[in-house]
Amino acid sequence: MGLGFYLADFLFRKVLRRNSSVKWAVHHTSTIHCPENITLGKNVYPGDSPGVYINAKNGVSIGDYTNIGPNVGLVSVNHDFINNDRHVPEPPIAIGRFCWMGMGAVILPAVQLGDFTIVGAGAIVTKSFPEGYCVIAGNPAKVIKQLNRDECNAFAKSKG
Repeated sequence: MGLGFYLADFLFRKVLRRNSSVKWAVHHTSTIHCPENITLGKNVYPGDSPGVYINAKNGVSIGDYTNIGPNVGLVSVNHDFINNDRHVPEPPIAIGRFCWMGMGAVILPAVQLGDFTIVGAGAIVTKSFPEGYCVIAGNPAKVIKQLNRDECNAFAKSKG
């Protein structure tokens, strides 16, 4: 990341207090709510891409080496249908290791994505894919390709 990124980061976080409680580098156009409810694996920096929106009120966990593309939304909480001042308790979002969310994908509350789940650009993920090792896309997201589990695990082993 270049000097301009760090200057913008300083301006937005220290001066304007935007994302000020986030402990990792965040793009100045990204928004992270409740960063204290986010659990991160190795080499994971949610919000370093532009336009990322994360609401972690009910919790979000992100596994090692997972990438989150530009304009991705992770929304861990819904409003009550009758009283929209009230949030509905939901299980946290859980994203496995070596996952990748393409540009503009949205992950909704209580979704679990297993290791090596690739979410296509613009996908709306409304249900869990805990088995992983797949490419999902569409609205609502569905499996469009299975990945070779042995190749994925060999790659993961090479990363340590």
